[in-house]
Amino acid sequence: MPHIALDENLPGITALFAYRPETAAPLGQLAEVLLRGPSSLSVGERELIGAVVSRGNDCTFCSRSHAAVAAEALEGGMPVVEAAWKDVDGAPVPPKVKALLHVALAVRESGKAVGEDLIEVARAEGATDVEIHDTVLIAAAFCMFNRYVDGLDTLAVDDQDAYRETGVRLLEHGYTNL
Repeated sequence: MPHIALDENLPGITALFAYRPETAAPLGQLAEVLLRGPSSLSVGERELIGAVVSRGNDCTFCSRSHAAVAAEALEGGMPVVEAAWKDVDGAPVPPKVKALLHVALAVRESGKAVGEDLIEVARAEGATDVEIHDTVLIAAAFCMFNRYVDGLDTLAVDDQDAYRETGVRLLEHGYTNL
C-alpha cells in the first residue's frame, strides 16, 4: 500500500508522475535525454544500465520495467538482461558494455566507489569520456528514481511478463509522455 494517496490503477513512477505533474515533467525529460538522446551507446545498452542498477537497488518496478525496454531493444532480448542481472562478466554483451556496467554498479554503491581502475578498464575497452559520463549519470539518476519509487511504496508486480507492454510503449514513445 503506497504511503500517500496515489491512483490505484497506475504502478511505480507512473503513479508518482500523475500525482505531481510539475515534478514529472523535468524527471521525464531527464530520463528521455539519458535513455533516448543522442549517444554512441544504444538505447538497449542504456536501458540495460538502468535495469542492472535498479536490480542492484532491489527496485522491482524500475528493474522490471527497464528490463522490458532493454529486452525489446537488445538483440537476444530478456535472456541478455537476466544474464547481466546475474553476472555482468558472464552476460552476452560487448566488453565495453560490461566495463560500463561495472562503473554503474560502483555508482550504485557510492560515487566514491568509482575508482580509477574501473575507468581505466572502461577506456581500455573503448569507452569514451562521454560514455563514461553518461553511464555515471544514468546510474546516479536511477538510484534517485529507485528511491523515489520505493520510498513512497508504489505498486509493483513481481512478474516480468507483466512489464512487456510497458517496455514496448516506452521504447516506441519515450519518457516525456508518461
